[in-house]
Amino acid sequence: MHEIVKIEGLRKEFPGVVALDDVNLSIRKGEVHALVGENGAGKSTLIKVLAGVYKANKGKIFIDYKNVEFNHPLEALKAGISVTFQDLSLFPNLSVAENIAISKKIEAGEKLINWTEFRKIAEEAIKTLDVNIEVNQKLGYLSIGNRQMIAIARAVVNDAKLLILDEPTASLAKEEISALFKIIDKLKKQEISVLFVSHKLDEIFEVADRISVLRDGKYIGTYNRDDITEDELISYMVGRKVIYSKYPKRKSDEPMLEVNNLSKKNNFKDISFTLNKGEILGVTGLVGAGRTEVVQAIFGNNIPDEGEVYLEGKKLDLSSTAKAMEAGISYVPENRQEQGLVLGKTLADNITVTIIDKLKNKFGLIDNSQKKSIVNEWIDKLNIKPPYPEMNIDQFSGGNQQKAVIAKWLAFSPKILIVDEPTQGIDIGAKSEIHKLLRDLAEDGIGIIVVSSELPEILAIADRTLVMRRGRISHVFEGDNMTQEEILNKAITTTKN
Repeated sequence: MHEIVKIEGLRKEFPGVVALDDVNLSIRKGEVHALVGENGAGKSTLIKVLAGVYKANKGKIFIDYKNVEFNHPLEALKAGISVTFQDLSLFPNLSVAENIAISKKIEAGEKLINWTEFRKIAEEAIKTLDVNIEVNQKLGYLSIGNRQMIAIARAVVNDAKLLILDEPTASLAKEEISALFKIIDKLKKQEISVLFVSHKLDEIFEVADRISVLRDGKYIGTYNRDDITEDELISYMVGRKVIYSKYPKRKSDEPMLEVNNLSKKNNFKDISFTLNKGEILGVTGLVGAGRTEVVQAIFGNNIPDEGEVYLEGKKLDLSSTAKAMEAGISYVPENRQEQGLVLGKTLADNITVTIIDKLKNKFGLIDNSQKKSIVNEWIDKLNIKPPYPEMNIDQFSGGNQQKAVIAKWLAFSPKILIVDEPTQGIDIGAKSEIHKLLRDLAEDGIGIIVVSSELPEILAIADRTLVMRRGRISHVFEGDNMTQEEILNKAITTTKN
């Protein structure tokens, strides 16, 4: 079988960290090869080495059996390696045609723009993928799913031998995922190899031919999809058997947060519910149902037109996030990369950013010993990898960056914790850790609101669940009295019980 890419003994070090250690991997021509592993396993680093973003300290990379060494991403592109990162690296203010053709023209060293040729290149790429997208429109007007198609079309015009897709379905709706898989199948038939990097094991078993596992920077093995079960794959990823816990439902009659008739035009209407002390309240519904808009209103980040919110009997000022924080409410956003992190700063700085004033001594200086103690406590509790407080947050994997944001808000010691998609992008082992953490926090008396589109997550940890549809609460489920099918049914009907 023809190997389009082969990696031998790859090692990549950062100051104090070995990100990749003796990694060996081969990708066959025209195959869909999945790469899996927990957050911090080395997947992102391996992608960036293959893409020419990082240079390995040791080891060899072969493309079409030729030993190559990349000093720049453009060299990897010329060699036939194209990467579609999670952020897609596209230009929303440029046209579809410009986004597709620009890298090919840069690679060719051309300085003058021939708009007719740009459009021709783009139209041919779009035709190859058999999608219907107008190439003259601005990219910013497209859905996330169509932008994904444009990123793939760009790889096609660059004569990609290997297309690396990094968490390609993270922001896609179900129908967009189906469309993406059809495109991947077309690429496979054109003998273009695809390295599919994802946490979603159901998708991996649907689309991949072979699956390679990394753990703690080491290569564990490569397996034919049909020769391995999901449970076996998980055990290889985490080095242990993961137990999926469905936590017993708690009954609490001590109201902590009361929301009365909250409304905002074009967002939500007549939202009323109670969150009890030590309770986990799930909030779910289809995309666009208004879930995030409601919790942002409670956090002072989406001022409602009508309604009131009370915390421990005291009316809340919903005019700002500062007022919400002062009252004891914290909010872990869905988009942690843009809204939750202080990029360029250390892990320690990110964890303590909400409590910086509490760390100051009487002279106004930071008590570094107290800061270190708090940071290490949360690194241990959330199993953040690598456990280096002074490492730049930019160097952590996506899942560990998410853990850092959660730690930041827990360090704040909130009365109410709102978490929006708490395990999105987090690996299978870390999910169970986050679920246990949320349950432990509830046991300590914190009121928790979990907004999630993952119904198994809601079923596992929520004591009660609000289902939203078109900006309204369509149903409230109590305790164990719910199934995935019943939740979905209430998400598409309007009767409120």
